[in-house]
Amino acid sequence: STLDESLVTGESLPVTRAVGDAVITGTINGAGALQVRATATGEDTALARIVRLVEAAQVSKAPVQRLVDQVASVFVPIVIAIALVTFGSWWLISGDLEAALVPAVSVLVIACPCALGLATPTALVAGTGAAARHGILIRDIEALERAVGVTVVVFDKTGTLTEGHPAVTDVMPYGATRDEVLALAARVEIASEHPLAKAIVAAAQATGAVGVPATGLSSTVGEGVTAVVDGETVGVGNRRLAVTLGVAAAELEAIATDETRLLDSAKTTLMVVRAGRVMGLIGLADPVRPQSAEAVSMLRARGIAVRLLTGDAAPVAAAIARTVGIETVEAGVKPARKADVVSELKRAGQVVAMVGDGVNDAPALAGADLSIAIGSGADVAVETAGVTLMRSDPRLVPAALEIARATVAKIRQNLFWAFIYNVIGLPLAALGLLSPAFAGFAMAMSSVSVVSNAWLLTRWRLKGP
Repeated sequence: STLDESLVTGESLPVTRAVGDAVITGTINGAGALQVRATATGEDTALARIVRLVEAAQVSKAPVQRLVDQVASVFVPIVIAIALVTFGSWWLISGDLEAALVPAVSVLVIACPCALGLATPTALVAGTGAAARHGILIRDIEALERAVGVTVVVFDKTGTLTEGHPAVTDVMPYGATRDEVLALAARVEIASEHPLAKAIVAAAQATGAVGVPATGLSSTVGEGVTAVVDGETVGVGNRRLAVTLGVAAAELEAIATDETRLLDSAKTTLMVVRAGRVMGLIGLADPVRPQSAEAVSMLRARGIAVRLLTGDAAPVAAAIARTVGIETVEAGVKPARKADVVSELKRAGQVVAMVGDGVNDAPALAGADLSIAIGSGADVAVETAGVTLMRSDPRLVPAALEIARATVAKIRQNLFWAFIYNVIGLPLAALGLLSPAFAGFAMAMSSVSVVSNAWLLTRWRLKGP
């Protein structure tokens, strides 16, 4: 049969499995019937190993000490000390309890940490709200803090930079029209549940060229399918199937250049054969998302390195990387290796953001400094991620980094405004130049300035590349 292993291995196209081959827990069987012998169960399965990798990576993450907590732990004791010193000094100087109490109260009022308490949550609410309006869900402030320092973004391929399912990219007809070749192939494939068959039928339906389904459908694993159309045998499959159906060697040689061009482009190539003649070639591939190249360009324009890390075959990965503009590629990568690559980058001093959507990405997502999951992907990837993209648009990756930076910048600005009032007001209050009423007004204004500054985040828009 053919199996969809994309969630576990990242291989975008179905892979053929025959007698004696190993199959992986968590993959999806295609049209064939399989009798499977379990060689590992429970914690020994590939899926269980992935779960353990995720858990280990999550446990190893140290919690980030928030800036506000650090500042507050110093600020509050200092203010209390200043108030006590102010009270004692005025009492010693004036000998009047009321004269000492008023400036001490003014010190406490002007230093009331309302603005300090509002600085982070107001910016966080405004920033995450702006992000959500753009389809970006940010889990917590730690994800925001980590996003600010990201130096390299590692992309998975299948379902992230690509659509995640095969589609017809090329039709090369010989002695027929493009629509006729598609219609002929669709009549054979329409009853099949194979992803490639569904792609051919979808392409034919888009042209309105689907006819009456063929009869006598027969499938040969590793070659293709045959059926009877209008009394003639029609086959859709690879070169081996064409030879089996009696296509002459000279005819195969004549189309070899076209076939090689498709194969060199990392496309699955099928021949449509009717009555011993090749009617056309159909090329299929996992198409690149139209926004992927722009997303990579936006990241590189911001000085962030971009890498491609995929379980798919090397020719496919190289073709995708060339299309979207990524120079550093590693293909044929298992889930554990993905996590290792992320760890190696972190040890080299990089701040790593990992973008993925499959079960196979979960360990790397868990181990990255910032994990970004496509919302349409596997649940384990979404649960692992600090940031979830609700649309399958890679441009939301630079958008997520931008809104995170903008939000953290607002938090720091708010802290500045919260403290500038104290830097100016505390000495004045201690010297008796501010009444408690005016100190209360100044404290209220500091809160207003913090909230107003955070509100500006609601106007955030992503800038282009």
